[in-house]
Amino acid sequence: MATEKITITLPGSQLKEIRGLVAGGKAASVSGFVKHAVGLALSDVAEWKSMLAEALEATGGPLTKQEREWADSILAPAKNRRRGKRSAA
Repeated sequence: MATEKITITLPGSQLKEIRGLVAGGKAASVSGFVKHAVGLALSDVAEWKSMLAEALEATGGPLTKQEREWADSILAPAKNRRRGKRSAA
């Protein structure tokens, strides 16, 4: 498997913890730790996607456009939601 070198930015506290794990022999290297963490995250995403597909299949199939719009309105970050105008008190 080919690998590529990238640059990532982490909070100093996280890097300190990772380096502590490396120093304590719990991780082979900072790069190895990050590679492992990314692998776990990608596996989690795939598992959640599979679980969602199974749940949707068991409950009637994919979301309709109306259902997706409703879910998006509930789940969207607050900054993306439309804000109603408040009346002056």
